[in-house]
Amino acid sequence: MSRSVRTRPAGSGPDLSEAYDTALLDLDGVVYAGGNAIAHAVDSLAAARDGGMRLAYVTNNALRTPDAVAAHLTELGIPTGAEDVVTSAQAVARLMAEQLPSGARVLVIGGEGLRVALRERGLEPVESAEDDPAAVVQGFGGPELPWGRFAEACYAIERGVPWYASNTDLTIPGARGIAPGNGAAVEVVRIATGAEPQVAGKPLPPMHRETILRTGARRPLVVGDRLDTDIEGAFNGEVDSLLVLTGVTDGAQLLAAAPQHRPTYVDADLRGLLTGQPEVTGDAEGGFRCGGWTATAGGERLELDGDGAALDGLRVLCAAAWTAGGEQGCGLDSGKALARLGW
Repeated sequence: MSRSVRTRPAGSGPDLSEAYDTALLDLDGVVYAGGNAIAHAVDSLAAARDGGMRLAYVTNNALRTPDAVAAHLTELGIPTGAEDVVTSAQAVARLMAEQLPSGARVLVIGGEGLRVALRERGLEPVESAEDDPAAVVQGFGGPELPWGRFAEACYAIERGVPWYASNTDLTIPGARGIAPGNGAAVEVVRIATGAEPQVAGKPLPPMHRETILRTGARRPLVVGDRLDTDIEGAFNGEVDSLLVLTGVTDGAQLLAAAPQHRPTYVDADLRGLLTGQPEVTGDAEGGFRCGGWTATAGGERLELDGDGAALDGLRVLCAAAWTAGGEQGCGLDSGKALARLGW
């Protein structure tokens, strides 16, 4: 993928599962939400796998171990091995192992996924600032993480030890809605200490490097629901991406996206892996066409005309908005056009 400014979603002749050798799939909001499979995910992934595409599951959620994630996916009907799962806990553990002595003690503020990843890299998890840690690492610990764990992190950081974070996602989707993510917990410690952590997870390079090292992908396609982690991570790694609209990103956010947040492809859900993507074309009047829709950027708002599949309408609106926004996000009013598409 070129690092030049993307001004419209790309088209694809072959199915995406044929055009790319490996799907690097986010989990929360893409494959499942609140532990339950998202509609069409199980069947779509089975078809992509049967067609020869490798499936790897790449998550910023550092709470669970790869074994636990793989077992959960298998229970949902998606046969998965631990080797098919890459977590931000693994990425941050590798980053720390490159900077700390072998066997160094690390104060863990998070779940078992972090502890297992640290041990894999020869580091020793500890529970208290009084255990003489060489570093602090913070990852998502679930809703039951005691408030006192943040205090332990602060005590150690105030003594001058380096601080690492698996990721800084402010939110995480669940069965009941959007909940605070690890980034919200990181902000608690940041505010209390004034320190800044080294971060490994999406969209930063350590996570992409961990994913490529573990999967060996040659033509990867990042599949995600978040612009600021999944799509920006693909942009930073210079690989293509598919945004699915089953998680946190809505139509207005997509149209307003800055260049690093613009996906290569847009689709409703994981069925998008099994199809080619339609071309969005420009016309002589400065508009854009896809399916039965035409979109233009007016003086103050985006205009949409025509009829057809709602996704094609969203794709032409992306082209009009991204072109108008250039290297900035588009500030034109999109409410009326999106309402016509049901968003």
